[in-house]
Amino acid sequence: MNGGEKGLQAISLIAIVVLSVITINLLNQKDDDAEIVYVVVDNRITVDENYTVEELDRSEVARIATFNIKVFGDTKMSNQTVVNELVDIFQRYDMVAVQEIKDIDEEVPYLFLDELNQINNQENSSNLSLEWDMVLSVRSGMQEDDQNSQEQYAFYYKPTVFTPIDNGTLYDDSVNDSFQREPFLAEFMLLDNYGNSTGTEIVFVNIHTKPTLAVEEMSALGDVVSWGMENYSDNENYVILGDFNGDCSYASYNELVELPISSENYTWLIPDDADTTVGNSRCAYDRIVTTSDLDGRLTGEWGIDEAISGVAVSDHKPVWFDIKII
Repeated sequence: MNGGEKGLQAISLIAIVVLSVITINLLNQKDDDAEIVYVVVDNRITVDENYTVEELDRSEVARIATFNIKVFGDTKMSNQTVVNELVDIFQRYDMVAVQEIKDIDEEVPYLFLDELNQINNQENSSNLSLEWDMVLSVRSGMQEDDQNSQEQYAFYYKPTVFTPIDNGTLYDDSVNDSFQREPFLAEFMLLDNYGNSTGTEIVFVNIHTKPTLAVEEMSALGDVVSWGMENYSDNENYVILGDFNGDCSYASYNELVELPISSENYTWLIPDDADTTVGNSRCAYDRIVTTSDLDGRLTGEWGIDEAISGVAVSDHKPVWFDIKII
């Protein structure tokens, strides 16, 4: 090896060391933001190249989250530290779709609603209009072979932003038994900042799939929308959200792109490379899928709520999206 080659080798080694140090420093940097905000990324269909995300102030949008609160029952409800953190999380949203409510006595959803309103009443003693309300399902798992995995779904919402049109209904799964826990449909009217109707009605479909049958159950979600339009509400604004278990060992990319709800008639707001889990896993289990642009109100902005202390609260992070109220 001549002197020139030795010189080049030394420079290369120095460059590798410098780049390694820079990479390590970048990996060790912490994100100080509580929330990571992304723009719409759709891995199912081709997004219009002219599509842009409209930048709006928080007061101009309704922020809707979905949150699997792992085993939300008496034990978790009796842990005041966990309950206080859950209340803090909910305050960032105008609606939260909740999965995995596991309380045979069906008291926990109401106890948590009281906690939400207790905080609001303390902080807004002169204005109780900021209270939360709830639309709660009956226990899912109606078929005999599903009754050992029964859970309830709930939509917690701020009445200043949403008005329920009905009390919701579980999908009628009596013929095909496509789901371990039948999805819960509930329709809401969106309100503006003055409490007036915007004219936009949205049917939310809350779902928690059985992990080992995630692909099969996701495949049936298109049937749920069709059934909803025929038997529940012919409104075209449907939002399917919840714990799809739609990633990692439960669903591959190739399986996801073949789903009926991966057609051009649907928009996926949470991409496959998102991490909606707490802990060491990195999986996009929790998803949000729409059947329309929600009367032009879909902003394309969504996020993952990183401000969750750990698995004592849940093994899932809340994921959310914005719709315009102006």
